[in-house]
Amino acid sequence: MQSHEQIPYSLPSLPEAESIARARAMRDRLKQRRSCRYFSAEPVPREVIEAAIEAAGSAPNGANHQPWHFAVVSSPEKKRAIREAAEEEEKRFYAGKASEEWLDALGPLGTDADKPFLETAPWLIVVFAQRKGGIDEDGATQNYYVNESVGIACGMLIATLHEAGCATLTHTPSPMGFLREICGRPEHEKPLMIVVVGHPAEGATVPAHALRKKTLSQIATWL
Repeated sequence: MQSHEQIPYSLPSLPEAESIARARAMRDRLKQRRSCRYFSAEPVPREVIEAAIEAAGSAPNGANHQPWHFAVVSSPEKKRAIREAAEEEEKRFYAGKASEEWLDALGPLGTDADKPFLETAPWLIVVFAQRKGGIDEDGATQNYYVNESVGIACGMLIATLHEAGCATLTHTPSPMGFLREICGRPEHEKPLMIVVVGHPAEGATVPAHALRKKTLSQIATWL
């Protein structure tokens, strides 16, 4: 007998055909998602960002500690500071920090140290993983399965933004400690990624290589 408080599990029951149709429709929408590196300055309503973060905050996570924080950056000054610091790290990466094998893997994507999208896009969502804090964010309680939890939340964030018609890009300069300072976050939080959010610039393109996806038979086994 469980001693902690329980509430009924609630999920609408769907006919099999509708369930399949919904799954396939969501699959088809998400398969249209592409990482965008060419953004316009066209505004995106704050309400869209708020809803996407609330969706991310509903992600499954270790012990329900919800070990994440989303620092939402829109000020030109903060975006410029992030771009300048990120590009310094990226210059070191492309100038010798990265292995030749890694650079060869990036070659078909055409990436380089120049990151103008960090200033152009209307929103940067800097995602922090909280090593400590618990549900009350006391800064001391141990959190669990932090990277796994935050990774799932980021997936739900990006999916919601895509559903809202926004272009996104995940950017992960390394190291990322400068993000903690710029965003004013505590030491027990680790910056995990920047999610760039906006609308694609006119004439925006994506590398053809990005359309190459593994097949279902490659990514799944049925046991």
